[in-house]
Amino acid sequence: GWGARGAGDNAAAGDMAMYRSVDAFLGYFAAVNRRAMRDIGALPPEADGWTPATGEGEGAWSINKLVGHMCGSRLYFASAYLGRGWVSPAPPDVSRRELWVPALAESFERFCELLRGTPDEWLERKVAMIDSGGTLSGWRILAMMVEHDIHHRSQIDTYAGLNGWPVPQIFDRSAETIGALQAQERAKHGLAGEGHAL
Repeated sequence: GWGARGAGDNAAAGDMAMYRSVDAFLGYFAAVNRRAMRDIGALPPEADGWTPATGEGEGAWSINKLVGHMCGSRLYFASAYLGRGWVSPAPPDVSRRELWVPALAESFERFCELLRGTPDEWLERKVAMIDSGGTLSGWRILAMMVEHDIHHRSQIDTYAGLNGWPVPQIFDRSAETIGALQAQERAKHGLAGEGHAL
């Protein structure tokens, strides 16, 4: 969802930006976007139009609609960050599976175009919230956008797992792979025992 209720930080003392520069944030978001494109690009043809059997609101949306929502939400948060209001754009055409990855790529490029060159001081600038009298620092808006993106990517990955479709490993390493290396890693650091799987 797009809510920011309860996230206001106008009363926080010494609020420090999580990101030190807009360019650093865009570099981080590039990696998040690559994972979104990888995971959504791995979905099989039968994912096109797939909708949960039960649910309400976003929990009942098709994968198509979730992808469009991710794309549009990026620009919604960009609008707020730029001081242009919490205005949501029309979602892109994601009516067919082959449009999903290009839509994510295009929304990423548009987001970067909008933010690139903005002053780093805007990371600390306060922005009025949409649903209360509070404010949010610019960096918090950017963090919310990333968390929102990952939330819906994870939702889609969960649907993929439930359907038996491929779910890429987040860092190309499985928990089983890391677990198998625990004894070796513990020995290297002088720790006794076999260790524990993740």
